Amino acid sequence: MGSVNKVILVGNLGRDAEVRVTPGGQSVASFSIATTENWTSREGEKKEQTEWHRIVLWGKAADSLQPYLVKGKQIYLEGRLQTRQWDKDGQKHYTTEVKADKIVLLGGGRGGGREADRGDSAGYQDPMSNAAPVTDDDIPF
Repeated sequence: MGSVNKVILVGNLGRDAEVRVTPGGQSVASFSIATTENWTSREGEKKEQTEWHRIVLWGKAADSLQPYLVKGKQIYLEGRLQTRQWDKDGQKHYTTEVKADKIVLLGGGRGGGREADRGDSAGYQDPMSNAAPVTDDDIPF
């Protein structure tokens, strides 16, 4: 049997996405999103824990989505975990990040009144595919 490396996250961007171009000419966007878990302890105290996730998005999707990937924006993403390693001053360093395959803009964040910035997913055309507009039925929760 094979293996599965699949990540699904819904969270808010912690900063605007930065797009860089590799020496080979390929665009890569990097940003982080926060996911927050809320629960009540046995003592009845409300608790909250926030996790931060590093995200990378490659190619044309990085270029086309960059204007919409702004601090505070809520997104749905699918991707896979990827760990990179590099040497610095004789020591090995590692980072694990999510390589995004699909991103859907949900809401929040700053914006100039565009439909995608107000959180209205109906009518939004995902620039990463030729799919039909996203509706509430498309969101898996």
